[in-house]
Amino acid sequence: MIDSSIKLSEEKVFKDPVHGYVHVRDKLIWDLIGTREFQRLRRIKQLGTTYLTFHGAEHSRFSHSLGVYEIVRQIIDEVFEGQPDWNKNERMLSLCAALLHDLGHGPFSHSFEKVFDLDHEQFTKKIILEDTEVNRVLRSVNPDFPQKVAEVISKTYHDKLVVSLISSQIDADRMDYLQRDAYFTGVSYGHFDMQRIMRVMRPKEDHVVFKWSGMHAVEDYIMSRYQMYWQVYFHPVTRSAEVILTKILQRVKALFRADYPFKKEPVHFRSLFKGNVTLEDYLKLDEPVILYYFHMWEEEEDPILRDLCRRFMDRHLYKYVEFDPAEQYRTLRELEELFRNAGIDPEYYLAVDSSSDLPYDFYRPGEEEERLPIHLLMPNGELSELSRESTIVQAISGKRRTDHKLYYPEDILLDDSGNRELKQRILSILKKF
Repeated sequence: MIDSSIKLSEEKVFKDPVHGYVHVRDKLIWDLIGTREFQRLRRIKQLGTTYLTFHGAEHSRFSHSLGVYEIVRQIIDEVFEGQPDWNKNERMLSLCAALLHDLGHGPFSHSFEKVFDLDHEQFTKKIILEDTEVNRVLRSVNPDFPQKVAEVISKTYHDKLVVSLISSQIDADRMDYLQRDAYFTGVSYGHFDMQRIMRVMRPKEDHVVFKWSGMHAVEDYIMSRYQMYWQVYFHPVTRSAEVILTKILQRVKALFRADYPFKKEPVHFRSLFKGNVTLEDYLKLDEPVILYYFHMWEEEEDPILRDLCRRFMDRHLYKYVEFDPAEQYRTLRELEELFRNAGIDPEYYLAVDSSSDLPYDFYRPGEEEERLPIHLLMPNGELSELSRESTIVQAISGKRRTDHKLYYPEDILLDDSGNRELKQRILSILKKF
């Protein structure tokens, strides 16, 4: 075992567009950054297919993970230092959990997980607990240290204050990705006064609270998050790319199970198709690997796979219309039948995609996705839930916004070759949505 408090002989820094510099003084953190599992995050985009909408969104989960670490480091070393409710013995555990919290993300995470029924959080735990370079570095501190890091990330660790630093309604994870994603997409929505928020943070028993005097900075953060979700994360063009990506993976899965003779055999996908993916197999998957297959499959004999891959690689995305599933489900069934009659497979060329977000909520016992509230530390020393003091936050508290869109290939429907009357009928129906 080694002493986790060992410092590097010289501080290492990463130049960062969001935080200026990411500072590394602890040898343990430096060793973790150098592991192959952490370096793999350089090859996983933070925003998946968003680069097809906002061309600057090429940043990685590697840079985001460093950013979350840096925010937690600043909170612990500069804000919590000397505070009575902060256990300074949890410092290294908190830094490691912040750095490694996204370790298990796969390529194009959410689409990938949906098709293959995977959970990136489970793979994060596997990387931390099983035979990996990360595990060996963590075990050098103490045999049970990897388990503690995994518990913080999975929100089961006994010290909930440590958990709240990377998993709460206002945490280091969100504070980094909102600013980082805004920077790389070029939008102005995700900016808020993080330095002010950090100045008013206080450790209080099992969670972080915020001095009442900093309420307006917290309001700004909540509204920034709201705007980023609807202007960037749920952008309809990005969702179109995700639909096509999902359909490619579904098509490959179906062809594999039908013993289709691939020109380029999907060897990296075999264990995924069979439902017995190992950690070793999973770690071999990154976005360059996936895009290589998509590029090769542009020449496949199967017309659907070939077309979908060309669409994704060349950004020939689906068009969309607003869709109300409660009112228009019968029309959707009619469209599916018309697509079949026109020789267009609706399973791959007609898709409903839904987005939903709850920007802020207070604790509602027994409800799904319970959220611990943000508390303000009032001048009299008492705690007050944020929406009781902020009329802005009160207006959006507990209000879930949901959006549905119907995606389809307009170019195929506008093509005059074959079934022209049916295609015109389909287009006339879509125009009424």
